[in-house]
Amino acid sequence: MALTGRTALISAVGALFVGFVLPSWLGILTVQLALLIAILFDLALAAPVRRLHFTRTGDTTVRLTGEAHTHLTLTNPSRRTLRAKIRDAWPPSSFQPGSDIPASRHTVRIPASERRRLTTALHPTRRGDHHAVRVTVRSYGPLGLAARQGNHHVPWTLRVLPPFNSRKHLPAKLARLRELDGRTSILTRGEGTEFDSLRDYTPGDDTRSIDWRATARRQDLAVRTWRPERDRRILLVLETGRTSAGRVGDIPRLDASMDAALLLGALAARAGDRVDLLAYDRRVRASVQGHAARDVLPALTEALAPLESELVEADARGLAATIHRRTARRSLIVLFTGLDAAPVEEALLPVLPGLTQRNELIVAAVADPRIEEMATGRHTPQSVYAAAAAEQTRAARRRTADRLRHHGITVIDATPDRLAPDLADAYLTLKSTGRL
Repeated sequence: MALTGRTALISAVGALFVGFVLPSWLGILTVQLALLIAILFDLALAAPVRRLHFTRTGDTTVRLTGEAHTHLTLTNPSRRTLRAKIRDAWPPSSFQPGSDIPASRHTVRIPASERRRLTTALHPTRRGDHHAVRVTVRSYGPLGLAARQGNHHVPWTLRVLPPFNSRKHLPAKLARLRELDGRTSILTRGEGTEFDSLRDYTPGDDTRSIDWRATARRQDLAVRTWRPERDRRILLVLETGRTSAGRVGDIPRLDASMDAALLLGALAARAGDRVDLLAYDRRVRASVQGHAARDVLPALTEALAPLESELVEADARGLAATIHRRTARRSLIVLFTGLDAAPVEEALLPVLPGLTQRNELIVAAVADPRIEEMATGRHTPQSVYAAAAAEQTRAARRRTADRLRHHGITVIDATPDRLAPDLADAYLTLKSTGRL
């Protein structure tokens, strides 16, 4: 039983009134007895909590920073009117900071044998699965002096997907892909590895692309046009060890890598390539294999949604062995990892020969934009020291990148807002030059 603030107010007013008429002890006793009777009467008329029936419907997925709605249908099967305050409790990360109280609390009045639908708006601030905690009901009597309280477990799961902010770059990259495929008026001449068609020679064409047999038949110079090969294998590998947990700006490095992986996966699927995903630190954390082109992006999004960094050192040899098992034929491997000198030199470099022997390899790393800002500061002694430290950090990353390029690896080292489009450009370049 829960007593309300109204109970205390009535008790105080009654004690003051009776104190002028009866002896103090008798007056207090009379007021308390009357209040107790009123409370018991009010409590007896409050609708029971345990008999209430709940069902839940609503959204099951939402992108990060989006809005989702979950609906509670509350049925009052008793013969009494339900006057209640209800809290639909979710984890704090399901709401914007400071907004969970108004968003999850409801006041209802439901007559006997009727039902009402309550809507809770969720604004998640973290990826992953968010589970409903409990529904707490406080049922008041008609006088509002006392209330019954109880909890109900009404399960529901909302999966919060990556935001995919780099989606805005997809139309431009698809337009360039159509140019490579020769589906627009702009042709990329003499590139690619798969013969497409013949056309008339125009000044400036590479003479090596002239088809002399076709020229003899047509009595006009004819050149071959090419298009990138399709049905290539693309393996997106996210290293989920401790280095991926570091934050750049407002997001973890892993989230920036996810955004780039989604853009590249969507682009490669539209290009007719087969896209797989592997997330690994010391064991496989997520995997996507063998999906049709139209299902690649939803599969990647679902697999990445609950993925979190692990505060362990990644096992490079185990990762290389897992990649070998996944790539039975030549593939493009895109490895999302860091460019810190120690992990690369001690762990990654020893396993590179096995990875690059039959595969094309891209290493994509997230650069900290704060380092770029610090490197431009020269206004105060403190900023000069900060700029020197930033330059030292940038030089170390360049040395590490150069060592990787020495092994024939394409390295993309970019800030979170540039990593996705730069990686997509590198992929298109590989296709246009026939390296994929």
